[in-house]
Amino acid sequence: MSATATTTLPLRSEVPVGDCWDLSSLYETEEAWQADFDKVAGQVDRFETYQGRLGESVDTLLEFLTFDLEIDRIAERLGTYAFLRTTEDQGDSDHQARKLRFQNLVMKASQAASFVRPELLAIDAEKMDEFLNDPKLADFKLQLERIVRYRPHTLTDREERLLAMQGEMAGAAGNAFRQLNDADLKFGELADENGRKIELSHATFSQFLQSPKREVRKAAFEQYYEVFDNHRNTLAATLAGSIQRDVYYARARNYENSLEAALFPDNMPTSVYDNLISAVRDSLPAVHHYLDVRRRKMGLSDLHHYDTYVPILSDVKKRHTWDEAVNVILESLAPLGSEYVGTLEGGLRGRWSDRYPNRGKQSGAFSCGSFDGDPFILMNFKEEVLNDVFTLTHEAGHSMHSWYSASHQPFQYYNYTIFVAEVASTFNEQLLTAHLLEQATDDTERAYLINNELDGLRATVVRQTMFAEFEKRTHEMAEAGEPLTVASLRATYRELLDAYFGPEFKVDESLELECFRIPHFYRAFYVYKYATGLSAAVALSRRVLGGGETELNDYINFLRGGCSQDPLDLLKGAGVDMTKPDAVKTTLDHFADLTKQLDELI
Repeated sequence: MSATATTTLPLRSEVPVGDCWDLSSLYETEEAWQADFDKVAGQVDRFETYQGRLGESVDTLLEFLTFDLEIDRIAERLGTYAFLRTTEDQGDSDHQARKLRFQNLVMKASQAASFVRPELLAIDAEKMDEFLNDPKLADFKLQLERIVRYRPHTLTDREERLLAMQGEMAGAAGNAFRQLNDADLKFGELADENGRKIELSHATFSQFLQSPKREVRKAAFEQYYEVFDNHRNTLAATLAGSIQRDVYYARARNYENSLEAALFPDNMPTSVYDNLISAVRDSLPAVHHYLDVRRRKMGLSDLHHYDTYVPILSDVKKRHTWDEAVNVILESLAPLGSEYVGTLEGGLRGRWSDRYPNRGKQSGAFSCGSFDGDPFILMNFKEEVLNDVFTLTHEAGHSMHSWYSASHQPFQYYNYTIFVAEVASTFNEQLLTAHLLEQATDDTERAYLINNELDGLRATVVRQTMFAEFEKRTHEMAEAGEPLTVASLRATYRELLDAYFGPEFKVDESLELECFRIPHFYRAFYVYKYATGLSAAVALSRRVLGGGETELNDYINFLRGGCSQDPLDLLKGAGVDMTKPDAVKTTLDHFADLTKQLDELI
């Protein structure tokens, strides 16, 4: 390709069919989706027939729970399909309209069913105990017990209905951010290290940051953040709106604060969150040491954020086509057995995944499993980016977790929580790293892989903990009545950047704008699960690789568990206790040891 040629992303219609996911396991046609939509819409009024009757008898309650489960199951299928279609092309108005129609239907159903929780909680405790112990309700016992937990945080029937009516409005800030971030923001073009002009986007930004030429990385960083700077006031307003929403709902439901409200569904003590931040803070000197090793080995007088993603050994090329990436992933996962590997191979070589970037496609990557459809994977795969191989095995971990859960649990207990989800995904990354290190042919390749592992640990444990601390601080600011403005949000983020990167790191002022572009901040108190999940995964992967059939079965049973137990109990069954800081400390000690190895190897 000539130096003056321009590479742009293809339109969705130009992407080969084999590179796109096949959503027919959800719906083969739009008409089939519409038929289920009409079915649910026609059943919404039926909720009223149960109002005031849930405490009548075990038979009435069982009838209602069976009906509610059927509606939920169809709704999940409808919503999954509508969501996945929007991610294919954020600018497609038909896909957006379908998603909005579904959201409107969910809001109506939520309003119609808003009496359920307060009515169940109004049932006399003795009578509820009788219901819970009746064999007819055995399939719903855990579900009912989890509802009873919410007694202190459930309002009156009228108040619950008002909160349910706010659902669409409550998502306005997040929807505005996603439309701005994924569809409206344009970053222009940029020449790469070979002089090729490439469209700068969320998908290609990480590619530019891994360029061996510093001037390319610097130009991409500055051009990318200039766009966010131009929209800083809008972005600050949407982020503030999302934070204020969290605070409002926490107060409305009588939680001590928004952090407690967010952790309550997992039955997770806030001490787990706080202990994570404390453990990482205590280990920041090791992080600063690694950043200094990176600076020295790259021959730089100072280190900037745009220098932290490129491999230190940038002359080592690790390129993978899609099929090559699938091959190495499957080889690394061989310790998990033939069922795991065979099922995943069929999905990755088939059409579970939407593989490559296209114009308007949602950035990043995710796995989206459902009870009745395949566990789909969205990728923006780039052959020259080793991290994309790790991203693929990460998302494959989620998808196989969904596959095992849906295969071994009833609908009401298959949908595992995010807390344990991040264990299944990062477990796969640990096995991939171990496999690649075992296959390394010399110290240079070994150092390259150790560098990659260090960058992964820093990104997942350290960086996500910094994000978690930012979320906690900004929500505390809102709860204290402090204004959330461009200046206050940037100042808070700057304090964290200085602490986490250390005094020798050159923090560019525009990096403060990063707090406005992180999609996870619109689902607050989520990112800490990445850090705790990887810490648990490090411990469990060592247990499986160093063990036998018992350890493997413990892990596979964990994947099969869905949400049939609370997250901490599922992990205890797999072999790790996350109520203690041991797993986090072990992971950070591992980080320090790897840094020393890297310093000695190169």
